[in-house]
Amino acid sequence: MSNKVLITNDQNVVKVPSGLRILIRRSCNAVLDFEHFDGPAEISVTFVDNNRIHELNKEYRNKDSATDVLSFPLGENGEYDIDEDNGCKLLGDIVISMERAMEQAELYGHSLQREVAYLTVHSMLHLLGYDHEAGGLEAVRMREKEEAVLIQLGLPRTVSYTNDEI
Repeated sequence: MSNKVLITNDQNVVKVPSGLRILIRRSCNAVLDFEHFDGPAEISVTFVDNNRIHELNKEYRNKDSATDVLSFPLGENGEYDIDEDNGCKLLGDIVISMERAMEQAELYGHSLQREVAYLTVHSMLHLLGYDHEAGGLEAVRMREKEEAVLIQLGLPRTVSYTNDEI
């Protein structure tokens, strides 16, 4: 049985390039493979605009600003509910601001596809329990995993990130 990646476009500010949905599915699958995830998984990915992600960030994280991506994990300590219809473990939801992704792609000098793949990989690691909020070694480890997966996808980093961004 294969993984299910459900993708919804709830914005009309940025045109979603052809092939982006396939890249998101490949990104999700690459993280699951890299992490040796046991069993099929279901992930929901939603594209929104800056206004919507701002609302969600304020409501769920008490941060009054737009952000690039939000992760809503459903599992806890490696335990996940199972969708009775398809047998998939329910990992959670990823919400990507396509506006912010476009802005960041321009800022970092790479394609929108590379930026969305990065945001997807980043969020997938959050859905699997990784966290970088406290910084330190866990943040470095998460960044290393992100880059390893992106290299596997043929999307290596083209700019250097600083520790300030971790």
